Amino acid sequence: MSAPLGGKTLVVCHGEKDGFVRVRKRDLEKLTTEVMQLRDFLPTVLNGDLIEMLRKARAAQTLKEHLVQEQEQLRQECLHLQSRLDAGQAECQKEKEEKLLLREQLWQSGAELQQQADFCSGLGSAACSLLWSCSAREDTVTTWLADGKLQSFLAVAAQTLESFVRSLDEEVKSQTEDHNSQEHQFVLALAGTITNIAAVSCGRDFLSSSAHILLDTLLKLLELMKPGVFPKLKVLMLMALYNVSISVKGLKYISENPVLLPLIWTLLDDGDWEVCLHSLRLLQSVLLEEEVLLLLGSSLLDPDFQARVSRLTSSVQPSLRLAAQQTLQDLQALQQGRGCNRSSL
Repeated sequence: MSAPLGGKTLVVCHGEKDGFVRVRKRDLEKLTTEVMQLRDFLPTVLNGDLIEMLRKARAAQTLKEHLVQEQEQLRQECLHLQSRLDAGQAECQKEKEEKLLLREQLWQSGAELQQQADFCSGLGSAACSLLWSCSAREDTVTTWLADGKLQSFLAVAAQTLESFVRSLDEEVKSQTEDHNSQEHQFVLALAGTITNIAAVSCGRDFLSSSAHILLDTLLKLLELMKPGVFPKLKVLMLMALYNVSISVKGLKYISENPVLLPLIWTLLDDGDWEVCLHSLRLLQSVLLEEEVLLLLGSSLLDPDFQARVSRLTSSVQPSLRLAAQQTLQDLQALQQGRGCNRSSL
């Protein structure tokens, strides 16, 4: 049997076992040459590709191992952060519980402190009310002076009054003052006791010579308190200063304080008629002492000062109107006296 193949004739012979193909020798040689060439070049090509594939495989394996390591590191970091988060949350919860406990303790302490403050205010109010009542007797003040305890009491009283006045929320207190509160009664009783001590001759002399800090404190507190704020306390402090001014030594000391006349100037416009009245009485006491007039004369002759006094002469309160008229007459007499002195010169 024969068949054409590429324009060439192949003859196939069948033997008993194997088949044979008949090809041209030239074709066989060409085929042999090609086979030999493939045998020479194929390993080179295959080896280069294989090496490149192996290199890429190793690189991929290395990258995979690196990624696995990074993943493990990230997992460890994540576990660490989770552990820190859990610890932080536990600490936060613990702090919250501690804060709640502290807040509860603080509230309890505040309530206990308020109870103690109320108790102390009540005790102080009752004790000072008794002192105020007792100090109305001259022999009581004399006994206190003889015991030598009055100095320490006056020091505590000055500190207490100053602390109270500085703690006043004046904008609120002026509208919602509770004059019956224990705290108010406490400071009123302190100021009343001081006023009664100054009303007694021996007490007045003691204050004039040995209680300068108290006198300075009273002037300073009157200066700090705004118009309309706690007028009852102002009245008692002005009465105490007036009683001290009855003593020439006490009047001289008070008059040397540079805030005295500006203070009286301000209090004359306080708005409470009793405050204005006792400010006028203190001013009248100043006008009666010649040495004090020499010290303060030029300030007392200020026309605006006299104008403030003059406005009070039309008050509806008889006692205030009378005091203002008397004070205005004293100021006018002082002005006329100064004018006569200048004319004689």
